[in-house]
Amino acid sequence: MKKVNLILGVALWATGIFTACKSDEPSGDDNTPAQIGVKINGVVWAPYNVGATGKFVAKPEDYGGYYQWNRKDTANFLLYDDYYASDFSKATTWLPANDPSPAGWRVPIIDELQTLLDTAKVTSEWTTVNGINGCRFTDKATSKSIFLPATAGFRSCNDGTLHDVGWAGGYWSSTELESSNYFSYQLYFGEGFSVAYNYKANGSCVRPVAK
Repeated sequence: MKKVNLILGVALWATGIFTACKSDEPSGDDNTPAQIGVKINGVVWAPYNVGATGKFVAKPEDYGGYYQWNRKDTANFLLYDDYYASDFSKATTWLPANDPSPAGWRVPIIDELQTLLDTAKVTSEWTTVNGINGCRFTDKATSKSIFLPATAGFRSCNDGTLHDVGWAGGYWSSTELESSNYFSYQLYFGEGFSVAYNYKANGSCVRPVAK
């Protein structure tokens, strides 16, 4: 099978997927949803990306780990053929046993990612935090917000290297694309942001929600 490296979205975005961590350190001693969760449009979000398995990164602008879909860790990154020959690719949803999120958190479903794009209830603002470009999503009713770094780039399933760092990025959902078990939905950031879908074998960031 020909190996390809694309993000295909509702607007047929053409780009790659994601990898590398800026920090694998936990952000605090108590990272439960009750302590640090931020409720945006009915969904309780973590204010940090997942770093190492079961840990958050230290700061909201840190990219965190780049996970292949339905994998619990970033070690032994699988290239295209090996990933799609594995059991990871055959699941129709990100299995709880393979969720890299800290205790009390999980990978969001696509409907939860889409709540951030509801302009009736959420405002979005492109901004820069400590030199990292991203988007701040703010709940109109409460003024509470989260920052998603948007320029992490991706880890390619073709060769395992990073691409597009500094201008694009994406966040996994646990929801498989209905028409193909090669892809899963994600929130994609490029020149704008949209719901897109990406090869499961590529590495992308994870921003969890409360269980």
